Amino acid sequence: MDEHDLEVVADGETLARKAAGYVVRLAGEAIAARGRFSIGLSGGSTPRALFRRLASPAWASRIDWARVHVFWGDERCVPPDDAASNYRLARETLLSRVPLPPEHSHRIAGELAPAEAARRYEAELRAFFSSGESATPQPRFDLLLLGMGDDGHTASLFPGTAALHETERWAIENYVPRLDSWRITLTVPAINAAAHAIFLVSGAAKAETLRAVLHGPRQPEIYPAQLVQPQAGRLLWLVDRAATTRL
Repeated sequence: MDEHDLEVVADGETLARKAAGYVVRLAGEAIAARGRFSIGLSGGSTPRALFRRLASPAWASRIDWARVHVFWGDERCVPPDDAASNYRLARETLLSRVPLPPEHSHRIAGELAPAEAARRYEAELRAFFSSGESATPQPRFDLLLLGMGDDGHTASLFPGTAALHETERWAIENYVPRLDSWRITLTVPAINAAAHAIFLVSGAAKAETLRAVLHGPRQPEIYPAQLVQPQAGRLLWLVDRAATTRL
């Protein structure tokens, strides 16, 4: 990969500040160009500091939230008030603290049966991204935030799972045997349609996996994060120093 696709920062707090800067800049550019900004949020612990920073008065005032539309890269099959819900994390740390119109929050209905939740989410994505677009629309997020697990998964594309092979749908239900649970996730084609995709990776526990994903042989069945290769967009790995000790 090219050097400019990897940006290394000192620590998790610096990572959150850098990521917030990208969100603000890309939101401003998208709103100026098209009148709206679409962002896909990730779950997990790493984005928590980013969400809190964006919710602070100094940062929140730099975004025109009335023109922002928020989506999610994946969701656990739980109700929206469950402690494991990615939506709940974003709502408590960010969305309830900024003037985002409620109808601009496009959550995944994890409380529904997995197949129905995926169907409804895909329908919402297609309604949003198809209006005024080409005859072959794509879910072209202005910015898609991604995480990477210790096992190399991203969104809810886990190693060895069926969703890795989906080529037509934008969202799909995915059973994860290791966790004995269902997830709803954006598919590889949907992720790779993003204009900007940013991986946020923090901590020494992910150092070996990061090395394998970036510099090891291509093994997407083992390291699904390797499948993220936007066709007409920019991919950035924003990582803290602790995660780069094996590079």
